[in-house]
Amino acid sequence: MHASCQTEVEVKHGVGLHARPSVTFTRLAKSFPCSIEVAVNGSDVWLNGKSIIKIMGAKIRKGSMLKIRADGILAEEAIRALKDLIERNFDEEKKHGRTA
Repeated sequence: MHASCQTEVEVKHGVGLHARPSVTFTRLAKSFPCSIEVAVNGSDVWLNGKSIIKIMGAKIRKGSMLKIRADGILAEEAIRALKDLIERNFDEEKKHGRTA
């Protein structure tokens, strides 16, 4: 099913999207066939959500608001999965036994 959808989520991870969370985010984004783009803090500049360079280069900090949009096959599932990942703080507490 071809769809287009968007969501907004606050980054609550202690240091934002540094190296590990950026890799986790882009790896998940790449697992979907749809296009995925991210805008930071109300910017009208949309970044490729599958590009580690673009995501890390955006210097997304704790408290940043991300708009995530997807277009294409499995767009709704991609949006839901990426939003859930951010809300779970990129699963870092589970992996490293600490609070982000």
